[in-house]
Amino acid sequence: MMSTKRDYYEVLGVDKKASLDEIKKAYREAVLRYHPDRVPHEQKKEAEEKFKEISEAYAILSDSQKRALYDQYGHSGIDQKYAYEDIFKGADFNSVFQDLGDYGVGGSLFDQIFSDLGFDIFGGSSNRKSSRGRRGRDLEVAVRITLEEAASGVEKTINLPRYEPCETCSGTGAKPGTKKITCSQCRGSGRVVVSNGFFQMAQTCPRCRGEGSTIQTPCSECHGEGRVRVTRKIKVKIPAGVDTGSSLRVRGEGEIGASSHGDLYVAIEVEPHEIFQRHNNDILTEITISLSKAILGGDVEVPTLSGKVSMKIPAGTQPEKIFRLKEKGIPDVHTREIGDELVKVHVEIPSRLTAQQRKLIEEWARISGEDVEKSSFSERIKKAFQ
Repeated sequence: MMSTKRDYYEVLGVDKKASLDEIKKAYREAVLRYHPDRVPHEQKKEAEEKFKEISEAYAILSDSQKRALYDQYGHSGIDQKYAYEDIFKGADFNSVFQDLGDYGVGGSLFDQIFSDLGFDIFGGSSNRKSSRGRRGRDLEVAVRITLEEAASGVEKTINLPRYEPCETCSGTGAKPGTKKITCSQCRGSGRVVVSNGFFQMAQTCPRCRGEGSTIQTPCSECHGEGRVRVTRKIKVKIPAGVDTGSSLRVRGEGEIGASSHGDLYVAIEVEPHEIFQRHNNDILTEITISLSKAILGGDVEVPTLSGKVSMKIPAGTQPEKIFRLKEKGIPDVHTREIGDELVKVHVEIPSRLTAQQRKLIEEWARISGEDVEKSSFSERIKKAFQ
């Protein structure tokens, strides 16, 4: 049967004659692109699958013996000689990530991702319980904030339903006064070995789910789960500059796992504003001024996110003119540079005039050389602003 796997060189985007350094560089770039912690939460599952694919390709192409076997026989040569977990043994992941801090520690990162499949592919003791190293499930909540809160930053209290260790049994799942017993199927290892022809792999024990022990008398409170669902109040600091679509990661506030909590992802939605529109870090508002103010100039009050300010209108201001108020916008969430406020000016043309007002306008028109009898008031005003 023809393999459905993609070509390893194609996966990493390198030539078949690529050097080891080129393979390491390509792998490093691919990992940073598809690292599950560096993509939006909704793309995390897809990123994990891609992560596994590029890691498998690197494990083969970075090992001279495995690479030679692959070059000669393709995927079939690898599949016949190596069990899935053996593909990764000996692969030097840490050297690729030694300067990446949180994004690159090979062992813990890869253990976490591959343990979801039930495989222990990076060695260690045969008595290791794969599920005991698992972190809890990540959670996601949506939070609505105002534009003012987005501009200044805000702390929100979230009611978060999640699972936490059962206090009655201290998280063991067993009735107080009783203990867990060693699993009879895996004999405490948490893993069982499955063989099928050329393949041999270790996977999570189905009886104890990798715990290495089972419960005879479950806790009456959690029914043997070792955890109960509760609602906690979590305070989240939302930084200035966030926008709709922003996602904040709060470490350790997800659900409890076998060894640690998962993370909480806070999806931000900024409510529409009555008088401001946001354009990146700038905001736009519109004001209306009188005809006399547009012609003669003067000061007007303009609303901002932090209160009203005085803005000077120069004489002869035309309708739809846009003025800029420096640093009255929203700070950039990364650089902290503050955007501007753009003020679009509308000129109010009076629809009714007193006799005195009409007389003055007509006199102005005559002085301007206009034919008062043949031109309407609105036309004269329009010409005056051209």
